[in-house]
Amino acid sequence: MIEGKCLCGRIQYAVEGDIGEVSHCHCSMCQRIHGAAFGTYGAVPRKNFRWLSGSDLVQVYQSSASMDRTFCSVCGSTLQAFLNTEPDVLYLALGTTNGDPKCRPSFHIFVGSKAPWYEITDDLPQHETWSYTE
Repeated sequence: MIEGKCLCGRIQYAVEGDIGEVSHCHCSMCQRIHGAAFGTYGAVPRKNFRWLSGSDLVQVYQSSASMDRTFCSVCGSTLQAFLNTEPDVLYLALGTTNGDPKCRPSFHIFVGSKAPWYEITDDLPQHETWSYTE
């Protein structure tokens, strides 16, 4: 089981099983939401995710027509992203996990809009954009 929490610790969650594909997303929304060069997300079947505490503090923000994101209403930590084209999957913000989530990034997406001050130095595949239906 993988567990995690927001910065203030009021929201805690658990994931049964392994986290699937992991990506570094360089889109402008992830840059702003994370205040960083990119956000790192892991795919999790929704049925494998549960809130342990603080579910009443989870807020939803619709960041685009196809994506909702959750965050803590107290500390502002980004927790998840959801695509309306993938109703059975959530994308977990891996920076919120406790310890090693036992998964590693597979690729970079939206490198066409990456922060100009950041240089990708690994050998992972890079995608200029991303199609969520692939």
